[in-house]
Amino acid sequence: MEIRKVQVTGGSSFVITLPKEWADKQKVKKNDPLGLVVQPDGTLLVTKDLAETPLQREKVFDVTSVKDPRFLFRLLIASYIAGYTAFRVASRNRLPSAVRLAVRDFSQMTIGPEVIEETENAILLKDLLNPGEMPLDNTIRRMYVIAKNMHIDAMNVLESGNGSLAADVIARDNDVDRLHWLIARQTHIILKNPSVGRRMGVDPSLVVNTYNISRIIERIGDHGVRLARNAQNVPPGSLNGDLYAALRQAHTLSLSIFDKSIHCLFTKDIRGADANIEKTRELVATCRTLGELSLRENPSSAIILRDIAESIRRAGEYAGDISENVINMLIGEE
Repeated sequence: MEIRKVQVTGGSSFVITLPKEWADKQKVKKNDPLGLVVQPDGTLLVTKDLAETPLQREKVFDVTSVKDPRFLFRLLIASYIAGYTAFRVASRNRLPSAVRLAVRDFSQMTIGPEVIEETENAILLKDLLNPGEMPLDNTIRRMYVIAKNMHIDAMNVLESGNGSLAADVIARDNDVDRLHWLIARQTHIILKNPSVGRRMGVDPSLVVNTYNISRIIERIGDHGVRLARNAQNVPPGSLNGDLYAALRQAHTLSLSIFDKSIHCLFTKDIRGADANIEKTRELVATCRTLGELSLRENPSSAIILRDIAESIRRAGEYAGDISENVINMLIGEE
């Protein structure tokens, strides 16, 4: 850290000199305008980029020797989350169809990247979405609605045995994933380029907390998938009335915890969040009773029902974790 003394000119203006090494590196010349931005912690940011242009970065993947397209897909997702704005997949030879399929899957599974150029041995994708155009609150709300409806429909599969509905629940998990990846991407971009956060009106600490909540909702969605897969293996009408009623009771309680957590998040209700965390104890006890009832079924059904009870419990406990994040966030804002 360089220490520089503040000087006063004209009797009222405070002046401080800029480090010459920094000025030379930024190519600052006499009479050049500089931007001054006050940070939340009181520090002052000096920038030459008055328009605060988003950083453009390209990631190149040489897939000449790539044998596993799934590995390429994971690399593309990682580069997307890391904030790259262009993705070039190239090979010294003709691109295999499996590689093109992985690139297409990446484009469909993410929000923003589109193929803008394609040849026999290269594909170029660019992110056409301005990250500031997708408010974090809206994304969280949409994730919540999708994940909640996945759980509701998964329980309907348990009652009806509707295989098509189960498949639809499983497919919707992709929508939750792509929204979670978008928030992860926005988090990385904002932490690297605070100007994006200023344009979106969010503090870096808030975006980190939002990412944590997004990750929790993504896990709740995963348990919706697990619930649907198990539910379609239970023959319709095979459950006795007491067991089905206990399943419904546990599931209703689990979703009520989820609902309350999201409500407390957007209303900034710290006491409500605390009370909601306590409800997870009731859920655990209910699911324990549910597990005991499932033991009265035949062994194959008992295993499936215990897995269903586990997904209901885990989803509710994850929802309780959202309330914990709400408390942490609100205390940090005081």
